[in-house]
Amino acid sequence: MLKPTTLAMILAGGRVDELNVLTYYRPKSAVPFGGVGRVIDFSLSNLMNSGIEQVAILSQYRSYSLINHIGNGAAWDMIGRYRHISVLPPFIGSEATDWYRGPADAIYKNLDYIQYYSPEEILILSGDHIYKMDYQEMIAYHTEKNADVTVAFTRVPLAEASRFGVGALDEEDGDRGGRVVDYWEKPAKAQSEWASMTILCFKPEVLFYALAENQKGDSYHFGKDIIPMLLKQKYRIYGYKFSGYWGYTRTIDEYWQSNMDLLGPSPKVDLEKWVFRTNLDHRNIRDNEPVVMGNNAVVHNSLVYNGCKIGGTVRNSILFPGVHVRKGAVVENSILFFSNIVGENCRLNKVVADVNNSFGMNAVVGPEVCGPGTGVTVIGWNNVIPDNTVIGEGATIYPRLAGTIWPAQVKKGEVLR
Repeated sequence: MLKPTTLAMILAGGRVDELNVLTYYRPKSAVPFGGVGRVIDFSLSNLMNSGIEQVAILSQYRSYSLINHIGNGAAWDMIGRYRHISVLPPFIGSEATDWYRGPADAIYKNLDYIQYYSPEEILILSGDHIYKMDYQEMIAYHTEKNADVTVAFTRVPLAEASRFGVGALDEEDGDRGGRVVDYWEKPAKAQSEWASMTILCFKPEVLFYALAENQKGDSYHFGKDIIPMLLKQKYRIYGYKFSGYWGYTRTIDEYWQSNMDLLGPSPKVDLEKWVFRTNLDHRNIRDNEPVVMGNNAVVHNSLVYNGCKIGGTVRNSILFPGVHVRKGAVVENSILFFSNIVGENCRLNKVVADVNNSFGMNAVVGPEVCGPGTGVTVIGWNNVIPDNTVIGEGATIYPRLAGTIWPAQVKKGEVLR
């Protein structure tokens, strides 16, 4: 077997405040997704399907759930002489006394790891996006153009582009890509529809130089700091154009929508066609019994995984392993994480519920009707919601609330801590 030439570094340690209680105890990359996996599984599956098998994951915020999910990397066939996944948390030592101060600083603090493997190119990825990409096509473009850095871009509506790093590309290679002639990180008014996907391919010597220069400042970001610096110094920076599905999932609404894109006769996110992998040993997913359907069960346009017991109605929803929907309950347009219990005659609509929640009998959670612009109701983990409780549209319930503090009604948009 030939020694691989590419080393992938996944930035997976951040907490995204817009996902509030879902990232209260875990990084965004470890948030459950799609009924069986985690958000980071998309990056890992892409790497596996692209034949890139030297992978490091840089994690900082509450890493335990992520480390536990990754295991030894066997789920993505990354065990072998030249196949591995390494988790690189921050450390405190005689010379490195700070935690990761930003994405660029995280890579800088692990330069010894990179140099040990002597890669020909370094692929830096965000671990919290939903997409399918063959990274080899991007690397081939990077090599063909003799680029110092290649950045993956995808087209977004101009009105939304100011949320992203935005690049102006020339027309050198048409639909494949082009030279990056300007770049703005989250501009007040975007001048281009090409948004950075936070996927960067570097020549090692250029990365080493850029990171060393970046350490002289007090901001440590690739989009905000390093790309503009290299552009100013006339480095060869190219943009690779990606035209497939890309779920940004930075907000609860985007996260909910990306999950809903798994449903329907022709889903935008097709886990089987995408050759999606996850760790089925995590939470003992593979050991759950088959789905049990009661005599009055109704399931329509939903993903219901093993270990679920359905006695009521489930429509347009995603149920992770171990969810129980009791007799008379109705779950619609919702995402229920592992081991949620929905009591008799409950009504859940447009709800995202974290793990181990129990909804008492006759509880009503979410809007009466789900339409465009309807807010998502989010329930943090390990809550016992009393019988007859009403939780309104767009409300947020923090994790592990004591039973004595529950009001009879949580109003629309209210936050219960």
